[in-house]
Amino acid sequence: MQTIVFIGSNKSGTSRDALNISTTMGYYTVLLTNRSEFIKQEEEFPEVARMLYVENLLDEENILKIIKGLEAENNQICAVISFIDPFVSYAARISAAIGLYPLSTEALAIIEQKSQFRECLKALPVSPKFTLFNRKQSIPQCVEEYQQHLPLILKSSVSNGSKDVLLVKTALEFIEGLDFLSKKFPSIPILIEEYLIGIQYLIEVIVKEGQISLVAIIEQEILSGERFIITGYSLPAIMEEVTMRELQIAVTSIIQALRLVNGTCHLEMRLVDGEWKLIEINPRMSGGAMNRIIQEGTGINLVKETLKLFLGDEPNLAATKRNYVYAKFLTINARGRLMKVIGKNRAAAYEGVKEVFVKPRRGAILTKPYSLGDRYAYVIAIADTPEQAKEIALTASKEIKFYLEPL
Repeated sequence: MQTIVFIGSNKSGTSRDALNISTTMGYYTVLLTNRSEFIKQEEEFPEVARMLYVENLLDEENILKIIKGLEAENNQICAVISFIDPFVSYAARISAAIGLYPLSTEALAIIEQKSQFRECLKALPVSPKFTLFNRKQSIPQCVEEYQQHLPLILKSSVSNGSKDVLLVKTALEFIEGLDFLSKKFPSIPILIEEYLIGIQYLIEVIVKEGQISLVAIIEQEILSGERFIITGYSLPAIMEEVTMRELQIAVTSIIQALRLVNGTCHLEMRLVDGEWKLIEINPRMSGGAMNRIIQEGTGINLVKETLKLFLGDEPNLAATKRNYVYAKFLTINARGRLMKVIGKNRAAAYEGVKEVFVKPRRGAILTKPYSLGDRYAYVIAIADTPEQAKEIALTASKEIKFYLEPL
């Protein structure tokens, strides 16, 4: 049987989409997971032909042993893939070890480490000013040296999904932020970056044999506050032609500097005083509802085309439709135990609404947003104009209400 092995998955979002699409494409789909609750909920993953619990997914010797066991059962391993951090470059390395389609393993590994990709790209004009707090000096000494540049961004070198990314505006916040991150990540460098003001865009990229394709460019809306929680996505992003060309040049310079020849990534960039600046880059397509957003807007199933890339096939990235899409994500401002959610069906009934998704189950503990994982529902809408799509999504999302038991 032709088989795809997935290392890790979330219950929903892009990584779960990949499991479904793998099976739809006719592959025997194997999921290796370190989440014991998934094993107990195995019946909720009907698209997975085989689910195996692996306590340490980064135990390469054990993963290779499992793969050999699958091969002994007449499974032809066609790809080993991960859509979630921190397993992307790791899966690519395992693929290379067993002779599968060669991905740019070193480039993907650099992208996974924020301090490494910042160092790699520091000579490019897209790079913001940054430094590393590596504990050779004390926190007060570091704050004294850099406080004149406030406000600043602090982040762990291994953060993802907006986790452990802090905006500090005062010397006190600077001290508290460094102290918090240093205690949470005692052996990992802390990045200190300049705070850039401008509209932020997400760019989905596929690279095949050095050919760079910007599949989707999406404007993001960010919840105001110390954390950078994205609550709105608008596809396609509207910008002048010259600005678009400059973005393509900027993205190309980044991909080439990283020597990414075969692989995928998504970038978050801001247009700052007419110049493109790189905020983040991750070695995979964006999570959450991104596949559905892109598919509704362009007709491209980016997860499917990503799987084809990893299988060594040619991705088909030609758009078959052009819709304006807006996705509204919902957060809450309190902490409590979820009692019930109402309004999902009413939201779905609005003309133009394509999907309504509510993530948490009854009894789950919900909090105000600290990362992208703390977004609890979304509404995706399409229309003939970006303004109409946004209005539909926002209006429909107001129907959804969470009832919490305070803790």
